Amino acid sequence: MIIAEQLVKSYGDVRVLKGVDLHIEPAEIVSITGKSGAGKSTLLHILGMLDNADSGKVIINGTETNSMDEKQSAKFRNENIGFVFQFHHLLGEFTALENVCIPAYISKKDTNEVDRKAKELLHHLGLSHRNTHKPNQLSGGEAQRVAVARALINNPKVIFADEPTGNLDRSSSENLHNLFLELRKELGISFVIVTHNEELAKISDRIIHIDDGVIV
Repeated sequence: MIIAEQLVKSYGDVRVLKGVDLHIEPAEIVSITGKSGAGKSTLLHILGMLDNADSGKVIINGTETNSMDEKQSAKFRNENIGFVFQFHHLLGEFTALENVCIPAYISKKDTNEVDRKAKELLHHLGLSHRNTHKPNQLSGGEAQRVAVARALINNPKVIFADEPTGNLDRSSSENLHNLFLELRKELGISFVIVTHNEELAKISDRIIHIDDGVIV
């Protein structure tokens, strides 16, 4: 699903990634662990096309992403990749349902079909009763599940998650872990997860530890 070769990234004089090679299989759950500043989030952002490496290449589902311009990257990212972050980043002026629909609206998909699928996703995640609620009316766990539904709306091949349980209590964290396992089984999605949560890392098929910009 993902092939990364010799990824190098520096910010000023600080080299954050020092030649990272990484393969992620279809429907594989991989956790990336390491201390703060080791390069975990930088790696995730490059794999997810939110940032560019200084050198090296990333291939996602057979497509080399390095040569794309900004417009092509945005289109590819929207159609193939889902994101879940520590803070849900829901738009406060929109309802849960509207937040889920936004990526599909950007892709100019049929409005009625998008609305149907968004409702279906929220129902599947146990949130049908929250469709018309705004983010400030949701619990932390509910808001994060809305963010997962939003990540799923365009049928992504892979979901990148950056500390997805970092802002959740233990019960909500466990629910999110189980949800990832369920989605992998049902939809065949690959998950790449940056986490400090040992319990989340344990459910992964593979744990990759990064230290000082290299995989150890």
